[in-house]
Amino acid sequence: MIKVGITGAMGSGKTTVCRIFGTLHVPVYNADERARWLMEHDEELKARLRESFGAGIYEQGKLLRKKLAAIVFDDAARLEELNALVHPRVRKDALAWMNKRKDYPYVIREAALLFESGSHRDLDLVITVTAPLELRLDRIAARDRSSREEALKRMARQWPEEEKVKRSQYVIVNDGRALLVPQVMEIHGKIVALSTDEKNEHDL
Repeated sequence: MIKVGITGAMGSGKTTVCRIFGTLHVPVYNADERARWLMEHDEELKARLRESFGAGIYEQGKLLRKKLAAIVFDDAARLEELNALVHPRVRKDALAWMNKRKDYPYVIREAALLFESGSHRDLDLVITVTAPLELRLDRIAARDRSSREEALKRMARQWPEEEKVKRSQYVIVNDGRALLVPQVMEIHGKIVALSTDEKNEHDL
């Protein structure tokens, strides 16, 4: 089973691309969604978050996301502290999830901070989804109602798109003009072929 990562800058359209892979019956692990779930259900992680950021970030067991965001938004050191607690737990969860799906030719881990967190090292291949900056900003504004300044601040915490592309095996262009489905189908075919070749070598 081949482990594939999908990443890209904010607003690039990673989730849309993953939905297309999902229609091909490829299991997809969404790291951001799982991080949110773990921050509310993993008792050890919750205890460490309370210890670091104060008991007030939870109310009746529910994480007050806006309160936590306010603490870390303009403080790089505090954001790094948060990531240092959450990323290793998500990485462990993702590996357990992938290991339960060994009957599939390949599985996907979707994560915005795939390279930044170091979790790309657990994967065999990485796909980066790209889109022009202005289009990404428009998508973020429509999705999150964020201002341009807020979006640019958040983007600045991620690796530049060019760096992600350089370290990836495949690139999908989501600029509103290039069709996504043919790009996904081409990459899907290549990864399935790789998986088949690996299986045949193993059987020999």
